[in-house]
Amino acid sequence: MSTSAPYAIHGFGESPEVALDDVPVQGRLPDWLTGSLLRNGPGTFQVGAQRYRHWFDGLAMLHRFTILDGRVSYANRFLETESYRIARDEGRIAFPEFATDPCRSMFARAMAVFDPQATDSAKVNIARVAEHYLALAETPIQVEFDPETLRTVGVTGWDTSNFGRMTTVHPHLDEERHEAINLVTRYGAVSNYVFRRVDTTDPVLLEGKTIATRAVREPSYIHSFGMSERYLLLVEFPLVVNPISLLLWLRPYIENFRWKPARGTRIHVFDRLSGKHVRSVTADPFFAFHHVNAYDDEDGSVVVDLVAYDDASVIESFYLHRLSEPDVQIPVGTLRRLRIPLTGPNRRLHAEVLSPTGIELPNIDYARRNTSPRLRYVYGVSVRGDRGFYDQLVKIDVESRTTATWYEQSCYPGEGVFVGRPGRVDEDDGVVLSVVLDAAQGTSFLLVLDAASFTEIARAQLPHPVLLGYHGQFYDDLPGQV
Repeated sequence: MSTSAPYAIHGFGESPEVALDDVPVQGRLPDWLTGSLLRNGPGTFQVGAQRYRHWFDGLAMLHRFTILDGRVSYANRFLETESYRIARDEGRIAFPEFATDPCRSMFARAMAVFDPQATDSAKVNIARVAEHYLALAETPIQVEFDPETLRTVGVTGWDTSNFGRMTTVHPHLDEERHEAINLVTRYGAVSNYVFRRVDTTDPVLLEGKTIATRAVREPSYIHSFGMSERYLLLVEFPLVVNPISLLLWLRPYIENFRWKPARGTRIHVFDRLSGKHVRSVTADPFFAFHHVNAYDDEDGSVVVDLVAYDDASVIESFYLHRLSEPDVQIPVGTLRRLRIPLTGPNRRLHAEVLSPTGIELPNIDYARRNTSPRLRYVYGVSVRGDRGFYDQLVKIDVESRTTATWYEQSCYPGEGVFVGRPGRVDEDDGVVLSVVLDAAQGTSFLLVLDAASFTEIARAQLPHPVLLGYHGQFYDDLPGQV
């Protein structure tokens, strides 16, 4: 791709499958840091003569960085799905993606109403549910893989009802209650939001059971949801769709949605145990991909923090032709808080901005601070100036309202994953891991920051670039071998 944007050639190109037993490490890794960072994202944006159109498209590739005894190994592998096999063997894009639709005749488009096929390229996130490692996508198809070899095992799903479903890619996992919860949107003449619960003590059953439902005529695009100790929170942004448009599939998925700010942002609260609808309120219009945290307050309200935007134009900015422009300007989300009263007058809500610092791909100490009002630190990526792609890591202190940053010229970090030191007392006692694209060198490296000082302590240098991806998880009980 011809472009002067420094990150675009290497960040939105193609990745080879490789396995490296010993990645050179600069600096010193903490003695306690043992385990594997599993990461998901696109492995190529090019299939034969065809090119995907959007950052959220592409063929899924898994990555594994294993840390053991101060050494690092690395491997990656394409998910061997039907989308990948057809792309590899026939050199064509076979299934509709987030913003890319393969060339089809009008007859084929019409037949898609009766026999629709969504992509199985599960490229967005990773979760371990009932000892199954899953590559997650917004489509109803989730792909199980072997965490040691990265080989594809098979497909599964949160919901096996009739076609017309999308899921969020950020299920909530509660180890104490032994459950995983996700939100499914079922499209139809009358659509439904459906919360599904999986018993994580059952090593076989992954489909789960329904907790709560809510009917809706124009469903919202929803990438994540909120969960506190007592409640599930469904935040309906005013980016909505007529379900008939999706069932006809005349254009790519996201291009069927329309921004309707007059609706406001509707928030529905459900009891986690009974599934009972507790309350619905309306807030000022805004959009968000990612929830950060939610907790039950002593005053009887439930509080939810999100990375929010004034509108949904951020989706438009992620088309590849726009990201290739040297002066690309990505709308910046900010950390905002909504306090939802569960009793009293039903007034329109206004979000509080917790920090003016731009942030996306938020990450927290999920193991100890999820659903807790004591959450203080949020890690993420940001844009250093007013132009360009995400080029710095940030650490927002919600209590002091201050921000620490990491930045290096021509480097573009991915999601910062917090890994806590065993036995820690302080919330930020640990490290932050990020896969960074060095656009000047055409390579990538695993960056290890001290989470407290937010300064670099080590990096593991790869000889090739890793495409700009989305989400990953660190498992300290999955060290494997180096």
